Amino acid sequence: MEFETRAIHDGQSPDTQTGAVIVPVYQTSTYRQSAVGKHKGYEYSRTGNPTRHALEVVLASLEEGKYGLAFASGVAATTAVFSLLKSGDHVVAGDDIYGGTYRIFEKVFKKWGLSVSYADVDDPDSFEKAIRENTKLIWLETPTNPLLKIIDIQHVSSIARKRGILVAVDNTFASPYFQRPLLLGADIVVHSTTKYIAGHSDIIGGAVVVNDAALYEELKYYQNATGAVPGPWDCWLVLRGLKTLAIRMKAHEQNAVYLAEYLSGHPKVARVDYPGLTSSANYKIAKRQMTGFGGMIGVEIKGGREQVDKLFANLHLFALAESLGGVESLISYPYEMTHGSMPVEERLKRGITDNFVRISVGIENKLDLKKDISAGLSAI
Repeated sequence: MEFETRAIHDGQSPDTQTGAVIVPVYQTSTYRQSAVGKHKGYEYSRTGNPTRHALEVVLASLEEGKYGLAFASGVAATTAVFSLLKSGDHVVAGDDIYGGTYRIFEKVFKKWGLSVSYADVDDPDSFEKAIRENTKLIWLETPTNPLLKIIDIQHVSSIARKRGILVAVDNTFASPYFQRPLLLGADIVVHSTTKYIAGHSDIIGGAVVVNDAALYEELKYYQNATGAVPGPWDCWLVLRGLKTLAIRMKAHEQNAVYLAEYLSGHPKVARVDYPGLTSSANYKIAKRQMTGFGGMIGVEIKGGREQVDKLFANLHLFALAESLGGVESLISYPYEMTHGSMPVEERLKRGITDNFVRISVGIENKLDLKKDISAGLSAI
């Protein structure tokens, strides 16, 4: 079956007892057993829940994986992957990375004896150069957050495979509709399902998808042992959002291309970061490994913080807010919001300046979005 059909049907067969065509919300903490050790596949909802299982099945299917695991947040999913490591292990990560992931590396796992090196995502060979004898994981984001850079997953995966190093890809910005890292050689895919997968800014969730049975068992054990699982209602909302993922992603991309082209020629804009612009240094690799360019845009405003504040104050459709990937358009200020946990010198070194904004383009009418962003820029 094709992607759109799987999103609606995989793991979501009509209920066998009632015929309900939508997976029920199994709002239960526990399950009656006929005898000790004799049950119908479920014992306790931290360990497993039918609504969550349906979500895990369809997530694996859409990522072309065999096994899916749902978590309470994207950060919880990320932490689960890092739990595969032990004290003394080394990780290579891209230098353009979500601030929350940087915080986990620097403030949590370093205290446990994990070391991290940050490779230059603009240099294809930098990941190989950063590898050490104790490197066990390469962590990629592509497109990156917030500068929308593209990393060649196939190239990095081939390097890692020769050395027995795992490759994990945070696929949140692309969604499985536009990119499937497992088909490009990655071992693990991570999502914040809060974003495009759920798509309506109404839940917090995360996911991990793998093909390897041993990896799955280890991650599944961690999921049950630590308990950072989503409740059945959140799982149901993600399932509902997934059904329209394909048509939403098409609309996000169409609007993003339109706005990126408009902004790239605006006199008050210094730079536009969007892999779908043919002028982008990331265009060719994005075109090769993705089926679309996504709905995220990075914009550097001419001037500094004062000009950015005027822009924010004069927007009406673009809400100044954390997060991304919802049907509504959002705009954020990575310098103090998503990447505020990074030291200032690290932010600046990575290109996250005080005149840079990140736009999550929604699925409103593109003319209304252009009018709104134009009004904001005119106020500068």
